[in-house]
Amino acid sequence: MDAQGPPDGSEVLPADIGQPTPTRDQLRRHLLAGRLAGDVATSRASNLGNARRCADRDEHFTFGLDWDGGWDYPRVVALMADRVGIDPDLRRTDGPDTIDVDRTLDALDAVREQLRRVVADQGCVLLASGHPSGMMAVALEVAPALAARGCAIATPACGFSYASSAGHREIAYLAGVACLTDGSSLEHTHSATPMRAMLTALGEDRRPLPDLVVADHGFAGAAGQSGITTVAFADCNDPGLFVGEAEQLVDVVVPIDDNVAPHLYAPVAAYLLDGIR
Repeated sequence: MDAQGPPDGSEVLPADIGQPTPTRDQLRRHLLAGRLAGDVATSRASNLGNARRCADRDEHFTFGLDWDGGWDYPRVVALMADRVGIDPDLRRTDGPDTIDVDRTLDALDAVREQLRRVVADQGCVLLASGHPSGMMAVALEVAPALAARGCAIATPACGFSYASSAGHREIAYLAGVACLTDGSSLEHTHSATPMRAMLTALGEDRRPLPDLVVADHGFAGAAGQSGITTVAFADCNDPGLFVGEAEQLVDVVVPIDDNVAPHLYAPVAAYLLDGIR
């Protein structure tokens, strides 16, 4: 979906990541005002269409996950109503939809616990994003903060390239965060291929798998499928990762609009990082 800003007249927190960390109540108001949760820009039609594609096991919407349960279309929609807060009524097929802000906050608190754990253990973290114009803004703050607190940041398979249906694609790293590029521009991707290549490269180099992956889209799904502790961020039209969470393949999935203006994620990053200060 296209990046969206807050509605006219809405108040959001300052974008400076150096601001005082928002309280949960302050972040709640910011998420709603910035439309990261609550009444989001992702449409009902997109939510239901992607739920059907997920149920049909379309690889662009399973994100590298291979679950065992019988996840038909009605069950996927019911799961998204429960875990994300979308409207459960299958008869309503158009108009806007919602992300329950308290579900977002609860999941962010769970991510904070995972970050606190990996810092305490001085573990290795791999960060990646298939949303360079949105969620990557969070990863770009988290990676250097973890490194400053003694965590190793894994950067395997840098430069790995392959031919996709859309053309040449290559793994690159920006400030320790993996992303996909066409050789000149960062690319939006659902593909699990990059993460699979990254994990294969670690094995070939006889390096251990990371203790934690922080990612979205296929980067998160492929990591969770491999058995790595994975925290993910997903929009309300990305049901595959929530199915993975229900199947205990992905540890935490944060329901959040994953493609608003990048500066609106700054308070989210500040809230996450407060747990490791």
